[in-house]
Amino acid sequence: MGVRIPPGLPSSGASPIRGFQVVNEIIKFLREVKVELKKVNWPSRKETIGSTSVVLVVVIIVAIFLGLIDIGLSRLI
Repeated sequence: MGVRIPPGLPSSGASPIRGFQVVNEIIKFLREVKVELKKVNWPSRKETIGSTSVVLVVVIIVAIFLGLIDIGLSRLI
């Protein structure tokens, strides 16, 4: 019963053809991303400002609420 030794790997590493395929796939992916981003219905400046304002107000309210809870619980201990 002998030990089989698998054939050695190529000494040059990855083939240059495979490297070009990877680069071409990346370029293809980026082109497809660009096409998809053109299809996106981006919000207007007014909508963005309105949404941002709502988020900031909610964050401030939650921060105040948690701060009051923290102060209240720390005085109990």
